[in-house]
Amino acid sequence: MKVKKLSRKKFSETKSIHSNCGVFGIFNNSDASVLTYYGLHALQHRGQEAAGIVTSDYDIKTGKGRFNIHKDLGLVLSVFSDDKILTDVLKGNSAIGHTRYSTTGSGDNTNNIQPFKVNFKDGNLALSHNGNLTNTKYLRDKLQNEGTIFQTSTDSELVLHLIAKSREQDIVNKILDAFSQVKGAYSICILTDDKLFAVRDPYGVRPFCFGRIDDSYVFASETCALDIVNAEYIRDVRPGEIIMIDLDVVKSGKENSYSAGETKKYKHCVFEYIYFSRPDSEVFGEKVDKVRRKIGKNLAIQSPSPGKTNIEDKKTAVINVPDSSNTATLGYFNEIVKTNKDVKHEIGLIRSHYVGRTFIQPGQDKRKMKVKTKFNTVKGVVNGRKLVIVDDSIVRGTTSKLLVDLIKKAGPEEIHLKISSPPIISPCFYGMDFPSSEELIANQHHQNIEEIRKELGVTSLEYLSTENLLKSVPYINEKTDYCTACFTKNYPIPIEGLDEMKKDQFDD
Repeated sequence: MKVKKLSRKKFSETKSIHSNCGVFGIFNNSDASVLTYYGLHALQHRGQEAAGIVTSDYDIKTGKGRFNIHKDLGLVLSVFSDDKILTDVLKGNSAIGHTRYSTTGSGDNTNNIQPFKVNFKDGNLALSHNGNLTNTKYLRDKLQNEGTIFQTSTDSELVLHLIAKSREQDIVNKILDAFSQVKGAYSICILTDDKLFAVRDPYGVRPFCFGRIDDSYVFASETCALDIVNAEYIRDVRPGEIIMIDLDVVKSGKENSYSAGETKKYKHCVFEYIYFSRPDSEVFGEKVDKVRRKIGKNLAIQSPSPGKTNIEDKKTAVINVPDSSNTATLGYFNEIVKTNKDVKHEIGLIRSHYVGRTFIQPGQDKRKMKVKTKFNTVKGVVNGRKLVIVDDSIVRGTTSKLLVDLIKKAGPEEIHLKISSPPIISPCFYGMDFPSSEELIANQHHQNIEEIRKELGVTSLEYLSTENLLKSVPYINEKTDYCTACFTKNYPIPIEGLDEMKKDQFDD
């Protein structure tokens, strides 16, 4: 396997940033498959390429189990469109599920769809993974030299093989042995015939939580998935923790906890607060809505809005780019209006939530048509006004430029673009899909904001500083800290082959 495995796949032309997965797991519930289905619905924003569910149909009397699986490309609604899949195929009292957006492994290869399921000498084993491993090449080479045959091109499969090949005697120690060899970012659900495990990397890069429904335990990437199944939130899976649930745990009401490693500082992904997580979720110990509002507030303090327009004495309109910047925009406006009464919060862009494939005619630009079908301007709000547009990020700048062009056709007097994150200058290797460094608009203009402003065609452009971003996020305890690698190039977890990959990128 070549080091260039770490390089990004071709980046989407119509979507700014992708998180790679959502995971869900439930133990000891007769409606396990149905509840997992709804949990995946709540996590659909974390991955739209594929979805899958594995259930364990375990007979406590015989001690034998059977795994059932259904997965396919597409959204959760389409993958499980036939009700009988949940009632007749996915039988069992425990289940894990997955929604996928690929960051490693081909997105259209059905072999790469999770959950992964294997049968080994100790029974059945299945896994759902959110994140990226950073020592993939070393582990893959090691396992291949030992005779392992891989069925997929993803890093997640490595964990299954490490567990299956472990020389430890019981499943708990096999899992501990496997994760003593793994490095990177991971929030993982592992299902065996009679147990459910939740594993989180020592840095706590991705969110992971769990709750209860009576005598059932539920694990999920975000609390919004607990809410949809009416599970009571207990706590987050701690960074570096492995939680094991079985029937003895259900009876005692106290989960078994093991250590998968420790670090001096956690490195939570700050982009979960900026963009990925749903605003109704609680991640890293704080409500996302609250943090996003504070991000917007600090953006307003750093970058005030202009006064009212010169034409017809209209107030300046503060608008959001739906839906990811909705909450930050509220925070921005609520702070600005304290000192500037010549601003008004307006809905200036309408987003269609039903955008599918766009059929392109000869001579038409695919990206332009995608933007036009996704967004429409409210001309009465935009025309003749100074606009403050709050957005969460700019990646390549292509979509932002097309959106600005669309808004200009509605006749605003000025466009002031405020970004609730710093400029993105480097790719992520911990579970987000960014393009390569040279594709990022900030790098194309050597991080010169004025040059970026000119390319986008706006009156003014300002990004939230890294310092003010870090002032906006919570610090729950002395170990809390954040990964800002996409803004600073400071990668907190060592990445195998990074130097060689950088060289390859410059050589291409």
